Amino acid sequence: MKPRVSLQDPTLRNGNFSLRIDPVQSEDVGLYEAWVKYNTEVHSCHVELGVITVTLSPPNPVIENELLLMSCNSSHRASLVETCWFHNEHLGPTSRTFCSSSGSLSILHAAMSDAGSWRCQLQYSDKEIISATYNLQILGFDGPTNPVVYAAAGSAAN
Repeated sequence: MKPRVSLQDPTLRNGNFSLRIDPVQSEDVGLYEAWVKYNTEVHSCHVELGVITVTLSPPNPVIENELLLMSCNSSHRASLVETCWFHNEHLGPTSRTFCSSSGSLSILHAAMSDAGSWRCQLQYSDKEIISATYNLQILGFDGPTNPVVYAAAGSAAN
Protein backbone atom coordinates (compact mmCIF):
# COMPACT_ATOMS: atom_id res chain seq x y z
CA MET A 1 0.00 0.00 0.00
CA LYS A 2 3.03 2.27 -0.06
CA PRO A 3 3.18 5.28 -0.58
CA ARG A 4 -0.52 5.76 0.36
CA VAL A 5 -0.05 4.59 3.97
CA SER A 6 1.71 6.41 6.76
CA LEU A 7 1.91 6.46 10.55
CA GLN A 8 1.38 9.82 12.17
CA ASP A 9 4.98 10.02 13.48
CA PRO A 10 4.72 13.30 15.45
CA THR A 11 1.90 11.88 17.59
CA LEU A 12 3.50 8.50 18.40
CA ARG A 13 5.11 9.80 21.61
CA ASN A 14 1.67 10.95 22.83
CA GLY A 15 0.23 7.45 22.40
CA ASN A 16 -1.52 8.07 19.07
CA PHE A 17 -0.75 5.16 16.77
CA SER A 18 -3.12 6.17 13.97
CA LEU A 19 -2.68 4.82 10.48
CA ARG A 20 -3.42 7.17 7.58
CA ILE A 21 -4.47 5.89 4.13
CA ASP A 22 -4.63 8.53 1.42
CA PRO A 23 -6.31 8.06 -0.94
CA VAL A 24 -8.52 5.17 0.17
CA GLN A 25 -9.25 2.67 -2.59
CA SER A 26 -11.92 -0.02 -2.91
CA GLU A 27 -9.40 -2.80 -2.34
CA ASP A 28 -8.47 -1.33 1.08
CA VAL A 29 -11.69 -2.76 2.55
CA GLY A 30 -11.13 -5.16 5.42
CA LEU A 31 -10.05 -5.71 8.98
CA TYR A 32 -6.95 -3.89 10.24
CA GLU A 33 -5.07 -4.87 13.37
CA ALA A 34 -2.55 -2.82 15.30
CA TRP A 35 -0.09 -4.17 17.87
CA VAL A 36 1.74 -1.82 20.20
CA LYS A 37 4.45 -3.01 22.54
CA TYR A 38 5.39 -0.74 25.44
CA ASN A 39 7.99 -2.16 27.85
CA THR A 40 6.55 -5.62 28.57
CA GLU A 41 2.92 -4.82 27.73
CA VAL A 42 1.37 -5.57 24.36
CA HIS A 43 -1.84 -3.79 23.31
CA SER A 44 -3.85 -4.45 20.20
CA CYS A 45 -6.87 -3.03 18.47
CA HIS A 46 -8.98 -4.04 15.49
CA VAL A 47 -10.61 -1.63 13.06
CA GLU A 48 -12.78 -2.58 10.13
CA LEU A 49 -12.53 -0.27 7.13
CA GLY A 50 -15.56 0.04 4.88
CA VAL A 51 -15.47 1.99 1.64
CA ILE A 52 -18.16 3.94 -0.17
CA THR A 53 -17.67 4.92 -3.81
CA VAL A 54 -19.44 7.46 -6.00
CA THR A 55 -19.00 6.88 -9.72
CA LEU A 56 -20.02 9.08 -12.61
CA SER A 57 -20.82 8.13 -16.18
CA PRO A 58 -19.52 9.87 -18.21
CA PRO A 59 -16.56 10.82 -15.98
CA ASN A 60 -16.30 14.28 -14.39
CA PRO A 61 -16.57 16.96 -15.79
CA VAL A 62 -19.85 16.36 -17.59
CA ILE A 63 -20.80 18.36 -20.67
CA GLU A 64 -24.07 20.29 -20.51
CA ASN A 65 -27.10 18.47 -22.03
CA GLU A 66 -25.41 15.04 -21.74
CA LEU A 67 -27.07 12.05 -20.07
CA LEU A 68 -25.56 11.68 -16.60
CA LEU A 69 -25.60 8.64 -14.32
CA MET A 70 -24.30 8.87 -10.74
CA SER A 71 -23.94 5.65 -8.74
CA CYS A 72 -23.24 5.15 -5.06
CA ASN A 73 -22.06 1.82 -3.61
CA SER A 74 -20.49 0.69 -0.38
CA SER A 75 -18.79 -2.41 1.00
CA HIS A 76 -21.48 -2.77 3.71
CA ARG A 77 -22.81 -6.35 3.78
CA ALA A 78 -26.49 -5.77 4.65
CA SER A 79 -29.23 -5.32 2.04
CA LEU A 80 -29.65 -1.84 0.58
CA VAL A 81 -33.07 -0.41 1.45
CA GLU A 82 -32.92 3.12 0.05
CA THR A 83 -30.56 5.58 -1.58
CA CYS A 84 -31.14 9.33 -1.28
CA TRP A 85 -29.26 12.00 -3.22
CA PHE A 86 -29.09 15.54 -1.81
CA HIS A 87 -28.01 18.41 -4.07
CA ASN A 88 -26.70 21.63 -2.50
CA GLU A 89 -28.62 20.73 0.66
CA HIS A 90 -27.35 23.72 2.66
CA LEU A 91 -27.90 26.35 -0.03
CA GLY A 92 -31.58 27.14 0.57
CA PRO A 93 -34.26 27.02 -2.14
CA THR A 94 -31.97 25.50 -4.81
CA SER A 95 -31.50 22.33 -2.76
CA ARG A 96 -33.04 19.11 -4.11
CA THR A 97 -33.52 15.57 -2.79
CA PHE A 98 -34.09 12.33 -4.76
CA CYS A 99 -34.69 8.92 -3.16
CA SER A 100 -34.95 5.45 -4.73
CA SER A 101 -34.38 1.78 -3.95
CA SER A 102 -31.29 1.62 -6.19
CA GLY A 103 -27.95 3.34 -5.70
CA SER A 104 -28.16 5.33 -8.94
CA LEU A 105 -29.41 8.72 -10.05
CA SER A 106 -29.86 9.61 -13.72
CA ILE A 107 -30.18 13.11 -15.12
CA LEU A 108 -31.38 13.09 -18.74
CA HIS A 109 -30.00 16.51 -19.74
CA ALA A 110 -27.32 17.76 -17.36
CA ALA A 111 -27.61 21.52 -16.79
CA MET A 112 -25.34 24.09 -15.17
CA SER A 113 -27.78 24.11 -12.23
CA ASP A 114 -26.88 20.43 -11.59
CA ALA A 115 -23.28 21.36 -10.76
CA GLY A 116 -22.17 21.48 -7.14
CA SER A 117 -22.22 19.30 -4.08
CA TRP A 118 -24.13 16.00 -4.22
CA ARG A 119 -24.38 13.71 -1.19
CA CYS A 120 -25.54 10.13 -1.53
CA GLN A 121 -26.95 8.50 1.58
CA LEU A 122 -27.31 4.72 1.69
CA GLN A 123 -29.69 3.13 4.21
CA TYR A 124 -29.39 -0.60 4.90
CA SER A 125 -31.68 -3.27 6.35
CA ASP A 126 -29.63 -3.32 9.58
CA LYS A 127 -30.43 0.43 10.05
CA GLU A 128 -26.86 1.46 9.11
CA ILE A 129 -26.72 4.79 7.24
CA ILE A 130 -23.63 5.60 5.18
CA SER A 131 -23.01 8.72 3.09
CA ALA A 132 -20.46 10.30 0.79
CA THR A 133 -20.19 13.68 -0.93
CA TYR A 134 -19.25 14.30 -4.56
CA ASN A 135 -18.57 17.63 -6.27
CA LEU A 136 -20.11 17.54 -9.75
CA GLN A 137 -18.66 19.78 -12.46
CA ILE A 138 -20.67 20.67 -15.57
CA LEU A 139 -19.01 22.20 -18.64
CA GLY A 140 -21.34 24.50 -20.52
CA PHE A 141 -22.38 28.02 -21.24
CA ASP A 142 -23.55 29.87 -18.16
CA GLY A 143 -24.19 33.22 -19.78
CA PRO A 144 -27.20 35.30 -20.75
CA THR A 145 -30.23 33.47 -22.15
CA ASN A 146 -30.32 35.92 -25.06
CA PRO A 147 -27.21 35.25 -27.22
CA VAL A 148 -27.18 38.82 -28.66
CA VAL A 149 -24.63 41.10 -27.00
CA TYR A 150 -24.42 44.82 -27.85
CA ALA A 151 -21.18 46.76 -27.55
CA ALA A 152 -20.37 50.36 -28.34
CA ALA A 153 -18.26 50.91 -31.44
CA GLY A 154 -14.64 51.37 -30.41
CA SER A 155 -15.04 49.48 -27.10
CA ALA A 156 -14.15 45.88 -26.17
CA ALA A 157 -16.74 43.09 -26.14
CA ASN A 158 -16.50 39.81 -24.23
